[in-house]
Amino acid sequence: MKLAFYLIAAAMIAVALALLLWPLVRHGRRQGRPAGIFALTLVVAFVLPLTAGGLYLLVGTPVTLDGVAAQPTMDIDQAVAELRDHLKQQPDDLQGWLLLAQTEAAMHQDAQARSAYGQALRLDPHSSTAMVGWAEADSMARSDHRIEGRALDLLKQAVKADPANQRGLWLLGISQFQHDDYTAATATWRRLQPLLDPGSNVAKAVTEQIAVAEARAGGKPAPAAAAAPQGPRLTVKVELDPSLRGKLRPGAVLFVYARAEQGPPMPLAVARLEASRLPATVTLTDAMAMSPQFKLSSTDKVFVGARVSASGQAIAQAGDLEGDAGVVDVDHAGPIRIVIDKVHP
Repeated sequence: MKLAFYLIAAAMIAVALALLLWPLVRHGRRQGRPAGIFALTLVVAFVLPLTAGGLYLLVGTPVTLDGVAAQPTMDIDQAVAELRDHLKQQPDDLQGWLLLAQTEAAMHQDAQARSAYGQALRLDPHSSTAMVGWAEADSMARSDHRIEGRALDLLKQAVKADPANQRGLWLLGISQFQHDDYTAATATWRRLQPLLDPGSNVAKAVTEQIAVAEARAGGKPAPAAAAAPQGPRLTVKVELDPSLRGKLRPGAVLFVYARAEQGPPMPLAVARLEASRLPATVTLTDAMAMSPQFKLSSTDKVFVGARVSASGQAIAQAGDLEGDAGVVDVDHAGPIRIVIDKVHP
């Protein structure tokens, strides 16, 4: 701010004071007051604002008249970096580790989130928040998104210690569903139902998934009300290239699957049957999801493939026989043809 601004402002104030004081001075003179009062009044009127301006320039902060400078905002990466630095200095800060883990999970940095939850478990092995968080982060970090091993053990501990842990019950049911234990999954999700807000989307999703699990447990199709009849249905016809018939081993398993064109590699729908049934025709639907939150209806396009696994494992291994139909619309009408004609390296 330039000096001229302060001088002009002070002069304007002085003139304003003089105009206000002049009638009072004239009145005082008519009352016989000394003429010196007039001179003193003018001096005060001019000198006081000029002096105030000078003092402000000398000891004040005139830069603030330009407005308060905008403070630089800290983005999420900077905040996470500072939190990590803090935890290096104070590695026993349990709440800090939980905050870091939850933040990294929200940023889809699943492996880092799992590690942070692990640090929280080091400090408090009985923290249900850390146990459920570790299990979920581990599932998201895996290519097949399965919940097993330590993740499953932690979920069981968490819901035992905290029977009202909604996230823990949901994930435990998913694990049981993934392992084809539909009866257990149904029982777990029924424990979850009373804890949810009736009529909410979450409650509706749990109800639908219970219907699917019950149908699978009983070998019957899910009721029409719960099976979402408007959901996508992809009919896939799979055959084996004659040149690979000699590589088809007894007991091999055929997986027919659809996964999102972009996103996690976890199948949105998968069918498992004996490879000896080739050629085969299967219909992929939402009811065949490995995890309730990842379904065909959650995306627009999917990659459709088929694989013969000699070991029966869901994860591709060297020597497996493969084929695919590429990317198709999730509402594709008509059969999708796949020829298994490649060997997984």
